[in-house]
Amino acid sequence: MPDTDASSSTPKSYSFLGPSGTFTESALAQVPEAAGKPWRAVNNVGEALADVVAGRSIAAMIAIENSIEGGVSATQDALASVPGLRIVGEYLVPVSFVLVARPGTTLADVKVVNAHPVAYAQCHAWLERTLPEHGHIPATSNVAAAASLLDGSQADAAIAPPGIVEHHDLELLAENIGDNPNAVTRFVLVSRTRELPARTGADKTSLIVELPEDRSGALLEMLEQFSTRGVNLSLLESRPIGDALGRYRFVIDADGHIHDERVADALLGLRRFSPQVVFLGSYPRADKQPIEFTSRYDDEIFIEARDWLRGLLSAEPSE
Repeated sequence: MPDTDASSSTPKSYSFLGPSGTFTESALAQVPEAAGKPWRAVNNVGEALADVVAGRSIAAMIAIENSIEGGVSATQDALASVPGLRIVGEYLVPVSFVLVARPGTTLADVKVVNAHPVAYAQCHAWLERTLPEHGHIPATSNVAAAASLLDGSQADAAIAPPGIVEHHDLELLAENIGDNPNAVTRFVLVSRTRELPARTGADKTSLIVELPEDRSGALLEMLEQFSTRGVNLSLLESRPIGDALGRYRFVIDADGHIHDERVADALLGLRRFSPQVVFLGSYPRADKQPIEFTSRYDDEIFIEARDWLRGLLSAEPSE
């Protein structure tokens, strides 16, 4: 049964990639509205979003990008295919990893490592250098990978978040095995709400856009919708649509809020250009860095231009 408020029958839980102790849970802990509410641990992104769509949860926290491997493709594809979802916030979690094993295991004993694919990619250089002949078994989460060692896993060791040995009887084989000590994962909180977070001046707008056809200049034409309005892109990644070779959709993060005139005008240009534009939301940036742009793209410039055109169309006398 979903966690609901009996008086309103509205969901009050939040979903996250479990079990307890994951980086996703750490991201959810940054959401003030989630404090004191029930949290639902799920196995994958699809299940988290299904909770939201079905009304079992208010929102779901999911990983969307990391500083080593870029966008999380499973999340990007899910957001492109599940209608009616909106990103309402983003959260950053510094990421570090340890290697753990069953008690009595040494590093020399490790032949197979269990890990979430994203974490495995972030530790790949260390693993290749330290365990050059190891094999990899993918896991739904790094906490689950560690726990499985005590439950008949075929792996000899697991990549896990720091502190895992406080929750499970495991041997700590190595610390700080990530390839980049400054690694950060970006998470987004996804809900069904249509209410936009207020504009702060330090915002981000996320979109998924399909090219109208596979032809020379199509990508440039899409990018011009932003560049001619002075809108910077902080993320641009392609994902195959899947219906034919050469057909791609683009996952885009644009600096600014849909209430910014320059961003709104860019979205109008995209809508005229593309057969499919998915608006995923405008929300405050996690780093709270104000968006910088030149004064010729101020809101007042766009408003004045519309007023000028309106005057021409209505035959108002010019001043």
